[in-house]
Amino acid sequence: MSQVLLYDIPGPRARARHRIYAVLGGLFVLAVLAAAGWKLWDAGAITGETWTFLNEPLIVEDLLGGLVRTFEAAALAIGLAIVFGAVFAAGRLSGHSVIRWPSTLVVQFFRATPVLLLILFLFFAYGSTLGAFGALVVALTLYNGSVLAEIFRAGLLAVPHGQSEAAYAVGLRKLQVTTLILAPQAVRTMLPAIISQCVVALKDTALGYVIGSGEIVYEAKQIFRSPLYNNPIPVAITLAVIFIIINYSLSKLAQYLERRLSRRGEKAVDAAAYESGMGGAVA
Repeated sequence: MSQVLLYDIPGPRARARHRIYAVLGGLFVLAVLAAAGWKLWDAGAITGETWTFLNEPLIVEDLLGGLVRTFEAAALAIGLAIVFGAVFAAGRLSGHSVIRWPSTLVVQFFRATPVLLLILFLFFAYGSTLGAFGALVVALTLYNGSVLAEIFRAGLLAVPHGQSEAAYAVGLRKLQVTTLILAPQAVRTMLPAIISQCVVALKDTALGYVIGSGEIVYEAKQIFRSPLYNNPIPVAITLAVIFIIINYSLSKLAQYLERRLSRRGEKAVDAAAYESGMGGAVA
């Protein structure tokens, strides 16, 4: 039995109260931030001298190099995770238990394992072969690939069963049904979750600093631990701004792609309806 949720649309007075609450809440947050900033400034934690590292060409070059390695690790991990997820999603959907159960075990195991533990295990067990950068990439691949496998599986299962039944009726095999019928339709549903998981993979590259993988957080740690600077808060703020800009850009990209795919799907539906109407008129 479906549930009906009732919601009263706020009237003019309620909307006015909400605006007042929003303004008061914003002022309170600004006051807290201002008080914290003044406290840090008074303690000498964010004075002008603590930001001088941004004027050093070598320091900026190290940060940019770390950012490039961060992008490289994220790109490799995301690409491999998509392949990993596609393979194990197919395994999870297999009709053969000898394939389905091992695939389920692998996916559930790596989904439940903390990424940091994976990084440390791979580094200490296979660091001589993989190196710090390789251990980071493999750990991110295993974790994010397992999550993407569940996203792919859920997206394929969300496509109406009539689509696959019609495809089987015309003689298509299961692989053809999945790749030609289900996957193109499921992409529109899966895309926001896929982009969100890519953002998670990018953020998790920061965990590589514990094994010295050379990404931007590791480079930043070398800066604030230097006796010349000793400025963890300005460095942390710089890193936060960089990651916020990158992740916000990826989120906006996901929204743009979702709108594009939705419009394309609506046009396809309208075209099909038009052709159906023309066919009915001709008949």
